[in-house]
Amino acid sequence: MRNQKQVNIKTSETLSVEVLSQTADPGAERIILFYKPSLDRLGIDLAVRSVDDIQYENRLRNWDYDVIIASWPESLSPGNEQRDYWSSAAADTLGSRNYIGIKNPAIDALIERIIFAKDRAELVATTKALDRVLLWNHYVVPQFTYSKSRTARWDRFGRPDPLPKYGASAFPTLWWWDAEKAARAGTRR
Repeated sequence: MRNQKQVNIKTSETLSVEVLSQTADPGAERIILFYKPSLDRLGIDLAVRSVDDIQYENRLRNWDYDVIIASWPESLSPGNEQRDYWSSAAADTLGSRNYIGIKNPAIDALIERIIFAKDRAELVATTKALDRVLLWNHYVVPQFTYSKSRTARWDRFGRPDPLPKYGASAFPTLWWWDAEKAARAGTRR
């Protein structure tokens, strides 16, 4: 630490992190900048680089970034896609979704067990094990873990009760106009 900044002892270069984002996603900046005060206290400089979609994709394909915001969509039955997300082979494959560059034989073994699980219980147990290994190695900073969906709406719609367990309340797909509720809610003034 020098002058409240982390620096390389040999080069005196300040430790800095650049977060790559897309200009098409200005909302990402509010997520990224949330970390700035904490990184400042640690003596780490944070910069946000917004680039157009083509440059963003090219930089992703070539692992030309420090940090990105990413998600890895999962189904209720994870399978082959895990190879593209986390496997050692994908870490060396341009354009894979192994953005982190993970090369971990334990993860490779868990992926194969997920893909070739003999029953649902083994699939669930192995998927949970993979999740624990990924979290334990601190490859990512988990985001978007809030289990609720925040929506604002007029009470003019009907919906099934109960709502489906998955699908972010399925708004507006499972909702419909309810004339009776709309009459009670009145008109917008």
